[in-house]
Amino acid sequence: MIALTPDPVAIQLGPLSVPWYGLGYAAAIVAAVWLGGREAELRGIPRRHISDGLVFVVLLGVIGARLYHVIDQWALYQSDPLRIILPPYSGLGLYGGIAGGLLGVYIYTRRHSLPYLRLTDALVPSVLLGQAIARWGNFFNQELYGPPTDLPWGIAIECQFRVPAYPCDGFPVGTTGFHPLFFYESMLNLAGALVALWIGRRLLGTVRDGDLTAFWFIWYGATRTALEPFREGYNWTFFGRPVATLIGIAAIVGGLIFIAMRHRQERGGPGTQPLDPPDDPAPAPVPARPRVGPGTGVAVAEESEPGSGAPA
Repeated sequence: MIALTPDPVAIQLGPLSVPWYGLGYAAAIVAAVWLGGREAELRGIPRRHISDGLVFVVLLGVIGARLYHVIDQWALYQSDPLRIILPPYSGLGLYGGIAGGLLGVYIYTRRHSLPYLRLTDALVPSVLLGQAIARWGNFFNQELYGPPTDLPWGIAIECQFRVPAYPCDGFPVGTTGFHPLFFYESMLNLAGALVALWIGRRLLGTVRDGDLTAFWFIWYGATRTALEPFREGYNWTFFGRPVATLIGIAAIVGGLIFIAMRHRQERGGPGTQPLDPPDDPAPAPVPARPRVGPGTGVAVAEESEPGSGAPA
């Protein structure tokens, strides 16, 4: 097994401590902004919109992630609700973060007359890449692990981080390895990012706005559904089933239905109104969807946003 048990604190400056978990999130955001900007430009959206909306979207994402965690771990907070808003913050829930982030993107696109689903599609590879990076924060916190395993990549978990089912007197630290679920999820998220990039680059002229967004729900829903039964220490259940598993199944079904409905509309079936009709009958011009150069698989922008200096 891998006997390394890392210190959760990366940097200690007097009373100020910087955890690896926080550094992982910061690295994930930087990588997501870089990749998201490139993908947005391919879809005719100036890169500056990714950086301009970053703080607002991340803020709503953190609020959503924190709310999800607090609901999940309410037993820890019901006797001292101030712990919810006072540092140190010890937990974030990914599903809540995605919900908050999607709300932030929706508000931003409405303010700037941008196509919501096209922008969320541009962000899908970067979100999956960010998830793959951020999951390593769980390694440094010695959390998100599965049951004991004899596999050579099993990880050691110190006694204070163990769930009650695996006390150190029955499962010695020196000889007990646990399934590294954080690593499994990180690698699946990275694979999802690569698949989303391939779809977005190779099929940019044929996929509809929203297809990659639905892909995220299908891919991550399947990932979480497959891994959650092996996770140790989850508390939020509904009729004995982990809530994260139920959300994952709902995400898969919802993503498949969304894609089917969007492509049915494209064929001229019932209900061909766009999902996001403008409220204003004369909205501000929106950058045109890029076309794909023949045989190249490279997107070519058709218009530029006035004064932006960047291809639309």
